[in-house]
Amino acid sequence: MNLLLKSLIGALMVLLIGLLARTRNYYIAGLLPLFPTFALMAHYIVGSERGSAALKTTIVFGMWATLPYLAYLAALYWLVDRMRLLPALTCALLVWCAAAALLVLLWQRR
Repeated sequence: MNLLLKSLIGALMVLLIGLLARTRNYYIAGLLPLFPTFALMAHYIVGSERGSAALKTTIVFGMWATLPYLAYLAALYWLVDRMRLLPALTCALLVWCAAAALLVLLWQRR
């Protein structure tokens, strides 16, 4: 896929999240980032360029990659009542980075 198409898909997702955040069902905006937009692209590229064995490895790693996101959500849930929004988001992002780095290090040791 070309770079312009990927950019348009990303922009569309941001627009949809913004629109959903303003609705009565604002919480659905939290589901939209989990739509596998970029996973579809990654799986297509890995599957077409590296084959099914590499794709299966990528899929398993993607399953484990939900743990840093869960750590981010748990940290943000705890922090949002204890500090302002931007510092809470920043700290939760740092938790995600630490968890993602740990995941990559552990994955490389297997």
